[in-house]
Amino acid sequence: MISTAGPASSLERMIRHDRLVVAGGLLAVTLLAWLYLWLIATDMAAMGAEAERHTAMGMVMPDMRAWGIADFFWLFLMWAIMMVAMMLPSAAPLILLVAGTYRRRGSDARWLTATFAGGYLAAWVAFSVVAALAQTVLHRTALLSPSMASGSAWLAGGIFIAAGVYQWLPVKNACLTHCRSPLHFLTHEWKEGAAGALVMGLRHGWFCVGCCWTLMALLFVVGVMNLIWVAVIAAFVLVEKLARQGPRVGQVAGLLCTVWGVYVLLVGS
Repeated sequence: MISTAGPASSLERMIRHDRLVVAGGLLAVTLLAWLYLWLIATDMAAMGAEAERHTAMGMVMPDMRAWGIADFFWLFLMWAIMMVAMMLPSAAPLILLVAGTYRRRGSDARWLTATFAGGYLAAWVAFSVVAALAQTVLHRTALLSPSMASGSAWLAGGIFIAAGVYQWLPVKNACLTHCRSPLHFLTHEWKEGAAGALVMGLRHGWFCVGCCWTLMALLFVVGVMNLIWVAVIAAFVLVEKLARQGPRVGQVAGLLCTVWGVYVLLVGS
């Protein structure tokens, strides 16, 4: 009798090795993204304190100047890196599953997995363009403070209510169901080759954007560079996507956001 344990065992070792390499890469990219956020948050905190001192002295705040193209670029870069830091951990289980699938199919697992991850992040980079444009508009209308938090009760209350209601909508449930079903995704959405990996990553990324965009909008209320709230929202995304009761947690959070938004509007008015 010819044993097949050897080849099978060798394949499993290669799969584990690929997943270890991919996991290490994801961890490194995530940590670097958080380090960048911490550095710019520290700089912005110092700039915000200086702006408040200028306001107390009756001087024009430097942050109220019109933003140019360079400002928009750095704002976009900030959002893009923040999306990497917040969203890559919740996508890691699917990315690791993709790596194992490619290895079993005899493909270049690491390169194609990196392409898939790049497609996923490209969807969030596109979202970052929209977020940067929205922040630019809010800046020009003086609806954001120097700390990049809402300076309007109407804006804050409206965002809270929108985010809360969205948690209960069918489109949210459809996107969340997709994000919580990696095996279903691979079974029904699989495409071969580098182009296929990119398309799969993009498609999965757009579902994640559809699932979480209102949660990201909450940063305009609590502070775009408030790293405590950035971490809280990132942890909430992990729970919602990976925990057994994630959808129920999301609905409860949506109810709380809606109630809080109404309260903010009533107090603000």
